[in-house]
Amino acid sequence: MSETVELPRTAGPESGLGGAWRVIVRNDDHNTFDHVARTLARCIPGVSLAGGYGYADRIHNTGLAVVWTGHREPAELYWEQLHEAGLTMAPLERA
Repeated sequence: MSETVELPRTAGPESGLGGAWRVIVRNDDHNTFDHVARTLARCIPGVSLAGGYGYADRIHNTGLAVVWTGHREPAELYWEQLHEAGLTMAPLERA
């Protein structure tokens, strides 16, 4: 009969790719509503231009908005695309 051996964990529970991760855009003083809305519509699946303007308004009025939630790998991609477009990003965080 074989014995099951539990190996010690080499990384914390927060290090996996699974689970939900949040992409958060922060308000800033250098991006226009148009740029934020168009960038979100271009980079985030399912976000229309009207939806992008809705997010831009929320970002402006509350200081930030969660613009996408899902698995870590696509979250990293969307975060990078938004960052490269000049948006002010919060670090990725677990949902």
